[in-house]
Formats: sequence, C-alpha cells, structure tokens
Amino acid sequence: MMWTTTVLLLLFSLLVASAIQGNGGNLSQPETDEELSDTPAEGRKPFGEVKGQDTCSVPCDIAAKLLREEKHSICGQLQQSLLAFGRSTRKLMRDVMEEQHRALDVLSGQVSELMARVQTLSSEVQRSNAEMFSVEPVQSHGRDCSDIKNNLMSAVPKIPSGIYIVHPEDTDSSFEVFCEMDYMEGGWTVMQRRTDGLSDFKRPWADYVDGFGHLAGEHWLGLTKVFHIVNQKDTRFQLHIALVSLDDVASYASYDDFRLDDETQFFRIHLGRYAGSAGDAFRGYDQEQNQDTAPFSAPDVDNDGCNPSCTLGNSTVESCSVQHNHTGWWFNRCGLANLNASPGEAEQSRGRRTHILWDTWRRSGVPRTIRSVTMKIRRIATNS
Repeated sequence: MMWTTTVLLLLFSLLVASAIQGNGGNLSQPETDEELSDTPAEGRKPFGEVKGQDTCSVPCDIAAKLLREEKHSICGQLQQSLLAFGRSTRKLMRDVMEEQHRALDVLSGQVSELMARVQTLSSEVQRSNAEMFSVEPVQSHGRDCSDIKNNLMSAVPKIPSGIYIVHPEDTDSSFEVFCEMDYMEGGWTVMQRRTDGLSDFKRPWADYVDGFGHLAGEHWLGLTKVFHIVNQKDTRFQLHIALVSLDDVASYASYDDFRLDDETQFFRIHLGRYAGSAGDAFRGYDQEQNQDTAPFSAPDVDNDGCNPSCTLGNSTVESCSVQHNHTGWWFNRCGLANLNASPGEAEQSRGRRTHILWDTWRRSGVPRTIRSVTMKIRRIATNS
C-alpha cells in the first residue's frame, strides 16, 4: 500500500539523519577498502593527520551496518504491526457482517409475521363481506328522486337532501344519486354539478358514459344512468339548469320533455320548450348554433359536426371538445353552451374556451363569467 511505503521511507530517512548527526556527518565518506584502510593512500594524509578534522570514534562501516540492522528491525516491526492490523480489521469486518446477518434474520422474521397477520386479516374481511352480502341485497329507495319524494311524503315531514339509491324501471342494477329535496319543492335528481373546479372534467368518452366525481360535490352522473332514468315507461322529465355568476347573480334555464337516445345514437339530446332567465343557449340564435338533437362528444369521440373543421370566431376548429378544454358535451359546430368546463375565476385562455359557457346569459352585451352550475332532472305530470 502507498501509505505503508511512505511511512517506511520517512522512518528510514529519520534514522539515517540521526546516525549522521551522531557520527559527526562522516557517513558521507567512501566505504571502499582503500578509503577505509588505516594506511593513507599516495599523496593522501591519514585521517588522524587531517588538520581541524576529528577522527571517527566508531568506524563508518560498522555504523552503516548498525543502521542497516536497525532499519531491518524497524521494517520487521512495521510488517508485524501491519499484519496484526490486517487480522484485527478482518475480524472486525466479520463481526460487523455477522451482526448485520443477525439483524436481517430478525427483520425477515418480523416481516414474515406481519405478512401472515395481513393474510389473516384479509381472509377475515373477505369472510365478513361474503357474510354481509349473503344476507340480503341493498334495497333501493325508489326509481328516481321524484319517486323517492312521492313515496316518503306521507311518512316523513321533511325529506333531507343527500345520496339515495335508485333503481329505474327495466334496468338490472341500482346506483347512487344525489337528490335535492329542498330546491323548488324537491324531487330533483342531480345529473351534473360544477362548483369549485376540484374535479377533473377532462375525461374520455368511457368516463362520461359511466360517470365520475363525488356525488356530494362536483360530479357527472353518467350518460347511461341518466338515459335509464329519463326513459322509464310513462314518464316525462324536466331539465333544470341553475347558474350562479362570479358576482353572485343567480339565473336558470329550464326545458320540458328532456330525454336522451341510447349509446348507439351517442346519447343524442332532445329538449322541449324553454323557460327561464338565462336565455336558450342550447338552441342559440340560429340553426348552426342549435345543439338540440346533437349527439354527445368527448375528446376521443368526435360527433360535433365540424367535418373536417368549422370556424369559431377567427379560428379554425377541428374538435369542439379540444377547443372547450378537452371536456365532453353535446357540441354542434361547438355552439353556445358547455356546462362541463371549469368555473370562471380568470380571463379565458387565448384561443380556448376553458370556462363554463352559457353565451345567452349576458350583462351589457358580454357573457357572464359563471362560477357554478347544477343540472338536475325531475318528473313532470303526464297527460295519461
């Protein structure tokens, strides 16, 4: 090792220097037999006759021999020390590794024990779930929120708003919905709510078909569920859109005879007569803006009528869904309504319609910035 060689060289240099100082610096004299001989060479004086120079008390060859022996002794001692150090280091490493192996064995045993406990708990949970579901299925509260309200009116003086389970006629499954029982005499099934922008409405077709979000907050109920509710036998449904602007002004748009076609028709929307204070943005101001009877579009399923493109202001648009912040809606050459965009709190992004749009609700000729919207449906009386 480099540091060992350096130590030996330093020690040897110190010993040589010490010997030189102890012998009057005479180690520099030649060591040949001729020069160390007691008989002076020709023309050369013996050591004792050199003027002003002391004679060596110990012959130089003996001093050099002693130094060599001392160097060899020190080197041997250093080698023995290095060997002892190596042995102690290897022993220390073995002890550390053995300690680590013991610690790993302990941890492995603890992990195995925890895994066994997790498996036991999982088995118990599965058994409990099986026992719970084997007792009886969860019963629905009614066919829709209007039906629930009618069924509970005689038994409950005040029906609370909240999450209920509905089972529309001629369907195979029940599902949860949020029922508003306080707004305009109650019985409303909420199909969409946009309030704070915390839920991501940039969704593909499958999500809009199945539904997403949190029923008590922002959510989209799902096109399939809405289709099953509004297409029950001998029923008519009203669509009510409640809007609140950024400056806390409320308005609404209402349509009777609201229904959807099935998925083979891309859930095409059908609207009856309009009533309200926000204007009929669904139909717009001319036929090109009319979104009534339009099929539903999503970022990955384009049914917006822009074939291959359409003009929106000064822009050429190939996909209204992409233009409207990658959200899904009943677009027809984009149109004047999209309630699935983000609640407005700032200016629109350049070239994009990122905020909730209901273009016919204006102030001083400018569309209002909409902070929240709720779409809800309720049964209305039939002629039969």
